[in-house]
Amino acid sequence: MTDSVRVQSPAGADAPQPPARPPVRLLGWLSAGGIGGAILIMIAASFIRQDWMYPTVPVPSVGPPFELHVHISGRPVVAALWAAALLALVGLIAGLVAVRRGGRVPMRVVLIGAALAVLALMLLPPAGSTDALDYAAYGRLAVLGHNPYAATPVYLRITDPVFGHSVPASWQGAPSVYGPAATAEQYLAAKLGGDSIARIVFWLKLWNALAFGVVAFVLDRVLRRDAAARLRGHLLWTVNPLLLWDLIAAGHVDVVAAAAGLIGLLAVGRQTAGVQPRLWRAATAGALIGLATDIKIDFALFGIGLAWALRRSVPALLVAAAGAIAVLVPTYAWLGLPAFRALFARRNQTSEDSFYLFTHLTTSKYLVVLAIVLFACLAVLLLRRMPPGDPLRPAIRPAVAIALAWLVIWPYQLPWYDGLIFCVIALYPATRLDWIVLARLCAATLANMPGNPFGVSGGKLRAFDVFLVHALTPTVLLVCALAIVWLCVSGRWGISANGSERRSVVLRLPIVTTTTFDHLAMTQTPEGSQIDGFISGQTQARIAFTRRGEQFEIICTTEELACTQLAVVDALSGWQLVSAVLEPLSYAAAAQPAEPAAATG
Repeated sequence: MTDSVRVQSPAGADAPQPPARPPVRLLGWLSAGGIGGAILIMIAASFIRQDWMYPTVPVPSVGPPFELHVHISGRPVVAALWAAALLALVGLIAGLVAVRRGGRVPMRVVLIGAALAVLALMLLPPAGSTDALDYAAYGRLAVLGHNPYAATPVYLRITDPVFGHSVPASWQGAPSVYGPAATAEQYLAAKLGGDSIARIVFWLKLWNALAFGVVAFVLDRVLRRDAAARLRGHLLWTVNPLLLWDLIAAGHVDVVAAAAGLIGLLAVGRQTAGVQPRLWRAATAGALIGLATDIKIDFALFGIGLAWALRRSVPALLVAAAGAIAVLVPTYAWLGLPAFRALFARRNQTSEDSFYLFTHLTTSKYLVVLAIVLFACLAVLLLRRMPPGDPLRPAIRPAVAIALAWLVIWPYQLPWYDGLIFCVIALYPATRLDWIVLARLCAATLANMPGNPFGVSGGKLRAFDVFLVHALTPTVLLVCALAIVWLCVSGRWGISANGSERRSVVLRLPIVTTTTFDHLAMTQTPEGSQIDGFISGQTQARIAFTRRGEQFEIICTTEELACTQLAVVDALSGWQLVSAVLEPLSYAAAAQPAEPAAATG
C-alpha cells in the first residue's frame, strides 16, 4: 500500500506542461562565469586605474593602495567595463533562476570569493567615480580647521598643489553635500592618511569594505535557516559585481549608511502580533537609522519604513523618533546652518540619464513638486499592493516599498544610491522586483562607466556613450518604473500565493507520508502525525497564515496542536501559509497555550 501527499499544487495543473528548462547545473556555471568574469575585469581595471582615469592619484612608494602602469588606452578599458556590467547582469540572473529551481552552491565558496573580491578592490586606487577624491578633500579641509560645508576644495588646489592636483575640477567649487557623520569619517581618514590623498582614500575604502562585510554577515545570519533565501541574498548583495564596482571600487559612503540603516531596521527585533516592541530596541533602531541619515540624508527613508512598522505602538514610535533626534540634532548643531543647507543642495538637479529628459522638464522649477507627488503616489501604491514580507520583521516591507519608490521616481539618481534598496530587498521574498532592480542597477552603472567626469573620449565609443546616457539608460529606467506600476496593478509579482517558498514535495512511502510546510516537515503515520525536530517542553512552532486578506500568527506549544493547525491551513480554501518555523519554547507562550484556528470558511 502506498500513499502520496502534495503540499502545494502548481497553479494551472491541468494546463499543458511547459517545455523542459535548462539544467540547473548549466545555469550555475553561467552564473559563476558571468559573476567571476565581471569581477576579474573590474579588479584589472582598478589595478591600472592611473592609465585611463583622471585626475591622477599619486600613490606612495609603499602601498596600499597598489597600482600598475601598463600604458594602455582608455578605450579598451571602457569597452571591457561595459562588457563586465553585462556579464554581471547575466551571471546574477542565471544565479537567481538557478536558486529558484533548487540550485545550491557551497556557501563557503561564495563567502570566500566575495571576501577576496572586496579585499582586492579595497587595496586598489578608486575607480568608477571621482567621489572618493571629493571625500578626501573634505576630510583634508576639516583637518586643516575649515568647515567643509562653507569652504570648498578649490582652497586645496591653491594652497597645496600636490594634494590639490588630484581634486576633481568638476566639484572643486562645491561644499560638502554629505551628513555630519560622513564628515567625521572623512576627517578621521584624513587624520590617518596625512597629506597623501591616496592614503586618505584607502582608509575610506577600508571602512566601506568593513561595512559591506557587515551587511553580508547580517544577511547571512538572518537568512541562515533558508538555504534558497540565503543564497539569493548573497547574490543580490555579497557577490553582486555591480554593487562591488559602485560601492567598493569607487569607494562610496552609501555602503556605510546602508550597514547602519539595515541594522537599525532589524534592531527593533522580531515582532509578533499583539506584542508591543521593547522600548530599548525601538530606541536603538531609531538611533541607528538616525546615524545612517546623518551619513546620507537618503536613508531617512528607512526611518519612514520604521515608523510605518511601529505605527500601532505610540510609545515605541516616540522612543524611536527620540533615538534618531538624539543623533541628528547635536551633529547638525555642531556644524551649523551650512550643514543643514547641504540637505537641499541637489533638490533641483536631474541626473544625465534620468527619464525626465524625455519630458523637457529638467530645468523647470515644478519638477521637484511633480517628483514629490509621483513618489508619494507610488509609495502608497507599493505599500498597498506589495505581497506580504516576513511577518516577524514588519519594518522590511515598508522600507523596500518607500526606498524603491524614491529610487524610481526622484530625478537625481546615481547607481550607488541603489545600495539603499539592495540591502533590504535581500530580506524580502523573491519576486519580479529582483529583475527590475537588477536591470535598473545595470543600466545606471553602464551609463556611469568609466566614471571620468566628462565621460568617454573619442570616436565611436563617444557616440555610443552619448546614446547610452541620453537614450538607452533613460528608456530602461522608465520601463522599470512602468513595470513596477504594472506589478502593483496586475498583482503578478511572480511569487506563490502564500508569499513564501512553501515547497511542493511528493514522497511515496509505505503507509508513511511526509509533508513539508516552509521550514517544518510533518510526517503522518498510522499512529498519528509528528513534526521533525519537535521536542515537547523545549520547542514550539510559530505558524503565520492569512485568511481573507488578514494575517494571523499562532504559537503552538504542543506537537498535536501544531499538526492540527498546519492541516487546517493546508486544507481550507482562502487560507494561505506565510511561514512555519520551530523555535525554543517561550515560557510566556507555554503559560498561555494557543487555541487551534476554527476550521471554517
